[in-house]
Amino acid sequence: MGHHDDGSDEHGSDDHSHAGHDHDHHAHDANAVSVGILTVSTSRTLDDDPAGDVIAAVIADAGHEVVARKLVDDDPAAIADATVALVEDGADAVVTTGGTGLTPDDVTVDALRSLFDRPIPGFGELFRWLSYEEVGPMAMASRATAGVVDDRLVFCLPGSENAARTGAEELIAPALGHLLGLVRR
Repeated sequence: MGHHDDGSDEHGSDDHSHAGHDHDHHAHDANAVSVGILTVSTSRTLDDDPAGDVIAAVIADAGHEVVARKLVDDDPAAIADATVALVEDGADAVVTTGGTGLTPDDVTVDALRSLFDRPIPGFGELFRWLSYEEVGPMAMASRATAGVVDDRLVFCLPGSENAARTGAEELIAPALGHLLGLVRR
């Protein structure tokens, strides 16, 4: 890849000192990441999907492009198939919401872990650390995770709107471009 570092952004701030840039809301097309969002729920529809809506809004606000939104039941094969389809349709990253807890219905992590070429354990670690500040020790009930599939990123967030906002705003949106650059180096 490498076209991120051609120094051609008109702000002339390619010095990598990111002080004060919490999010790249002035990302240009060269840095825009195309993102697919997959909602995993047996009870929701795309018209009633607050967690998916908040992820889409945060991704767009950061200057990235939401290229597709899909919804599947809590079914491992459907989750894996939908994620692979989003990647094959050209999404640079996929963000799932739902199915990351500890109940028997929570199968997203198990369905996708086998697809990961490399896991990104720091995502889940940081997500649970942020969650701990909000919900205390029950943060350990979240199995939120991330990994690399081919040269794409897959992030698995919980289904709650608050958790989805936290993960998207604090972790995914600010790091998306940089992580993709590392994965594709």
